[in-house]
Amino acid sequence: MPTPIDPQVIAAIRGAHDILCISHVKPDGDAVGSLLGTGWLLRRLGKDPTLALQDGVPDEHQVLPGAADILSAVQPAYARDVVERAFDLVICLDASSPDRMGTAYNPARHRTAPLLVIDHHITNTRFGDLNWVAPTCAATCQMVAYLADALGVALTGELAECLLTGLVTDTLCFRTSNTDAEVLETAMRLMRGGANLAAITQQTVNRRPFSLIKLWSLILPTIHLEEGVIWATAEQTLFDLAGYPMNDISLSSFLVTADEADMSAVLVEKADEISGAPVVECSFRAKPGFDVAQLAFAFGGGGHPPASGCTLPGTLAEVEPQVIPALQAARRAQAAARATAQRAAGQPLLEAGSPDAEDQDADKQDANGGVI
Repeated sequence: MPTPIDPQVIAAIRGAHDILCISHVKPDGDAVGSLLGTGWLLRRLGKDPTLALQDGVPDEHQVLPGAADILSAVQPAYARDVVERAFDLVICLDASSPDRMGTAYNPARHRTAPLLVIDHHITNTRFGDLNWVAPTCAATCQMVAYLADALGVALTGELAECLLTGLVTDTLCFRTSNTDAEVLETAMRLMRGGANLAAITQQTVNRRPFSLIKLWSLILPTIHLEEGVIWATAEQTLFDLAGYPMNDISLSSFLVTADEADMSAVLVEKADEISGAPVVECSFRAKPGFDVAQLAFAFGGGGHPPASGCTLPGTLAEVEPQVIPALQAARRAQAAARATAQRAAGQPLLEAGSPDAEDQDADKQDANGGVI
């Protein structure tokens, strides 16, 4: 197990009955999988969990067992059964900062219950009353598997299917640099428990709608490559032309596969959901040996070293000149530090696009504020 589970976490779960489980806005596979998995885990312990997501479950995850029971903001019962209801415990999964919980967490009503944060993002701000943060885990679903072990719950049936979904989506089907033996061992146990890897992969990472492919064709003419950074930009009008909703466009992982690039960015201008003012959602990717998490964190977002994001106020014309030079400067500094370390170790220098530069994190909605 990468990190021990605080006994207080176990005690909080065992001591609660009415439990609200939530995850981040614009949920990805790990958010939905860990949320549903925790729900199945709690039911096996005799608890009464309520599962909620501000933005609801994406289409590709609607087939997961229990997905239909997740409450979202568009449902009439959401205010009564989530926002205005008191609970014994609130569990927040896969979110690195409090703003990512959205309206599913109501401080005025829910603050009387302890907030337990379970997350694997290195940029997590430890905003809960109890925080179990394990950046060495490839997915929050991996953490929930360890939680099930600690609580004596078998990794079988619906629980296994939901947790393997999060592992598959957050590792791009076990191809990211944080896919270690622990990840594969966890996946093996979930498969032995009945989860179908082939079916999950086909339902998630191996499918995309035609409207998304059409959107890519509209965005790709905007790409630039300078100083080891490749990036593209998009405005709302392109989404309208393609008929694709304003959510994950799954492009930054594709861009970073360019041989000449070490980092990628996709900048999407949209209107803020509350004020209507222009904002730009930024998605970053990095090849092994490079880190985009700290830059995202500096801009108010977060994520992982190979995959992160943020949202900045302003138009593309205002944000692009801020973000791209900062990304290029970070890449230069990291490349220099990497070269120094390689020389000190007597290793050959690895250029951008070397065979060691493998694909990065899953095409997903980052849990920290960017369309990625």
